[in-house]
Order: sequence, then structure tokens, then C-alpha cells
Amino acid sequence: MASLQTGCCIVGGGPAGVMLGWLLARAGVRVTVLEKHKDFFRDFRGDVVHPSTLELLSELGVLEDFLQVPHQKMTTAGASFGGFDFTAADFRTVSTHCKFVVLMPQWDFLDFAARQASRIDGFELRMQHEVTGLLRDGKRVTGVQVQTPEGEREVRADLVVGCDGRHATTRQAAGFEVIETGVPIDVLWFRVGRAGDEPERLLGTVNYGKALILINRGDHYQAGLIIRKGSFDQLRQAGLDAFRASLVQIAPYLDGRVQEVQNWDQVKLLSIQINRLRRWYTDGLLCIGDAAHAMSPAGGVGINLAIQDAVAAANLLGGALRRGPVGEELLQRVQCRREFPVRATQALQRRAHHLLDSAVFTHTGPMQAPWQLKLAVRIPGLQRVLARVVGVGVRPEHVVKPRRCASPGLRRLAIFAGVTIAAAVLLTRKAQSSY
Repeated sequence: MASLQTGCCIVGGGPAGVMLGWLLARAGVRVTVLEKHKDFFRDFRGDVVHPSTLELLSELGVLEDFLQVPHQKMTTAGASFGGFDFTAADFRTVSTHCKFVVLMPQWDFLDFAARQASRIDGFELRMQHEVTGLLRDGKRVTGVQVQTPEGEREVRADLVVGCDGRHATTRQAAGFEVIETGVPIDVLWFRVGRAGDEPERLLGTVNYGKALILINRGDHYQAGLIIRKGSFDQLRQAGLDAFRASLVQIAPYLDGRVQEVQNWDQVKLLSIQINRLRRWYTDGLLCIGDAAHAMSPAGGVGINLAIQDAVAAANLLGGALRRGPVGEELLQRVQCRREFPVRATQALQRRAHHLLDSAVFTHTGPMQAPWQLKLAVRIPGLQRVLARVVGVGVRPEHVVKPRRCASPGLRRLAIFAGVTIAAAVLLTRKAQSSY
């Protein structure tokens, strides 16, 4: 069986994996990213790039290039509740270079990040490499088993990082304990055409006991209908006509375009999960992103939290990985750094789900916005606070400039020069004291 040796083997070429590979290679670590698919062109859901991620791209010096990739910008995030339209978050107030969110298909984001990383010596992205298990030396993880188009092979590494999503092979093979949080909702994803003069409601339209999210993708919407968990079979039994009618009921301006949904194969069920690992690491293995903590789509923050994990991991591990294997104490520091932001964000998401379950799903007819909501959106500074929470997040990370170690020859030269200078100073002082 063919074997490959690398410094860090990253399992999964999603936002966390590609970003971590980019940052570690930039720090001088030899990195191999393994992605099981042949390309990035798949129907991802995380299309919202928040100001916190744009700030990282600015720190990396590639923001202007990134903004050349086709995208849409939103400076505010609005919603509609029972016909009451309101602005929930105003990103023009955040303390970042970019005071807006970018709506961009995730495959375009990944293509951009992978191109940037591939310019750095030591970065390697291998597509159609599916990890099937872990390699161990005693209790320590030393690499992964991989299925490739050419057959099975082994990739050995000083550190394996699982970035392979909420159904991660890495965390299952390691036997990590998953703490599940009950979630009362699921989401049905589908596409529907878009007209240019329609309202931008990133946070959704709520009415008739349902909530509809519409993400602007230029000529069409990536639409998400939030439903009570386990109710998809009931919707299917009611038929497509009833499903399309319910969409028009919530958003009348979609009338005529919902006919684009011709069969249930065009409607994908996303079973929502909120969970986290009790422990993100073991000797030789670390999990980050969705592999460590599955997030709800609420707020569209999942991709950005995964990227924040990658930045924290690169900052804490980059220097040590240049020298070889890292100990569990460093991996523990990554979890300690990122666990609080994850748990705080998940708590907010659970609260949002509870409100949907108690205040929305219990209705079947037309809804009216409660007076508490109408009063809350008039509180001074609320849109600023929500923009900070959604767009920047809890404890945002920043890219640390890598400190590359000098070669052994340069280190010896520096030591020799230092000793020579010190000796010269001592001789000069001794000569002066003899006069």
C-alpha cells in the first residue's frame, strides 16, 4: 500500500479545512488537504460570508482580489413577520474593513481560497481522496487510511485535523463523545427564480405558521422553508400543489415562479442538528468546524465559525508543527480558545428555535407581529448589537503573522556573530580600563 508523509493531514476540503491548510502552509508547515469529492461544485448552503471572514481576508492581503469574484452585498439584514417588515441588523456599524455581508456560492469561496493556498510551497490539495479510517501507533493517531481513484493508500502525519463535517469519519473513528441538543426544526432547501426588484430578507419571512429564507444568488434564490422537525413526510403526502401554494401564501411575490419546483427531487431535506464534542482532540488528532460542533443555519454563521476555528488552530499550532508532532496540551488550547464562542452561539440559536416553535408553528392562519417585536426594533442600538453578534461573532480571531524559523546554518552564523561581537565589546572595555 502506497504511503505519503506530511506535516499536517487535513481531512475535508470545506471552509475550515482549506483555510487551515492555507494558514499552516503560510506558517511553513507542510500540509496535505484530502477532499473526497472531485470538485467543489456542489449545492452548499453556507453562502453568507460575514464581515469577520472578510476581515481575515484583508489581514491576508487578498480582500480586493476576493471581491472581484462575482457576489452580492448586503449592508443590512431584514425580516418580515406577518407583513411587518423590519431591519434586524445593520452591518454598516461593525468595526471591520467591510461593513457588509457577501452572498457568494460556497464553491466560489473554496475555489478562491484553494487557489491562494496553492501558491504557497508545502500546500497540497488532493481531490477524490476519501478518508476511511485512522492510523495509530499505540494510542497516538499517526495518519489516515484513504481510498483514492488509484486504490487504497496511507497518509502519515505529525497531526491529523478532522474538518469533515457533522458526519465526520475522523470523530467517529476516534470514538469522540457527541453532546446532542434537541432541535425542533428542519429545513427544506430548493431553488426558485428571482426578480431584481424584490425585498432582501436574509433573516426570513414569517407568516401562516411557517418561515421562509431567501438567499440572493443573482438570478435565483437559494430558498429554505423552515418546518417543524419530522413533518416533511406529511408535506409530501399533501402534494406539490399544496407545497407551492404555501410558498406563495408566505411570499406572494413568488407567484408564478414556484412552478419551477416540478418534483420532490428538487427539494432537499436538511435535518438540523446542534451538537458539540465533549473533547475535540486526542493524541495526534484534532477536530474543528462542523466536525467538532454542528451548527444550525440560524444567522448563517456556520461557515464563519468554522473559519474562526481554523485561524485559532493555525495561530496556536503553526510554530510547533514546523518542528514536528504536537502534544495534547496544545490541542487542548485550541478547544479552550474556541469552545466558548461555539457554546454562546449555539445558545442563541437554540433560543431562536424555541421562539419559532412556540410563536410560529402553533399558528395556521395569517399572523400579526407582536407588540414586543415592534417595540424591540425601535430600541436604539439594537441593530448595531445584532450586527456585531451575527456579522462579527463572539471572540473573533485574527491572523497572526507567521514567524519562520531560521535554518540551522543561519542560526549557527547568528550565534557566531553574537559571540564575536560580545568578545569584541569585552576586549574594548578591558583595553579602555588599562589606560
